[in-house]
Amino acid sequence: MNALPDLGFGFLLGLSLTIPPGPMNALIASVSARTYRGGVVTGLGAMSADLILGGLVFALDSVVRLAPVVRWVYAGGAVVMVVLASRLLGSSADEGGSFEPGIVTFTRALGLGVSNPFQIIWWITAGLAFAYLGGPVLLAGLFGAIAVWVVSFPLAVHAGTRKYPAARRPVAWGSAAILLGFAAYFAVLAARG
Repeated sequence: MNALPDLGFGFLLGLSLTIPPGPMNALIASVSARTYRGGVVTGLGAMSADLILGGLVFALDSVVRLAPVVRWVYAGGAVVMVVLASRLLGSSADEGGSFEPGIVTFTRALGLGVSNPFQIIWWITAGLAFAYLGGPVLLAGLFGAIAVWVVSFPLAVHAGTRKYPAARRPVAWGSAAILLGFAAYFAVLAARG
């Protein structure tokens, strides 16, 4: 494959990973409603999680046998999402509060990313397969798309909540509801394991 098509394909693949509603976008939206910088830091934590997961998958250099551990991946992801949802609900009671854009915000997003069953499974399956198909150029496109999302999504959310400050609390509640919904879904999958 040529470099330009690989780069473009990687970019589209990256958008398919970042745009769908999910736990990470719920967290980014909640933080971005209060502070744009915090939203970007949260996105950078999420992107770092993808770098770690992608690096681990490639270090294994072969298809990972997920079946023996999938139940624990889902259970751990459910616990992390419940904890984050409870923090979002607690912070929404104080509309004047804000997340500290820094190591705490970054670490919270990184923790969610590396424990998110969807991200883990995506990297073990699609991420590994597509990366072998297109190599480093495809991965550059993928992370380019993630970087664009990390800057643009928080900007859109923050601009909207600045214009309509009353939307901050519903954004936090909606984000917490999404996290709790995924936690419940992952708990069911863990129980079926």
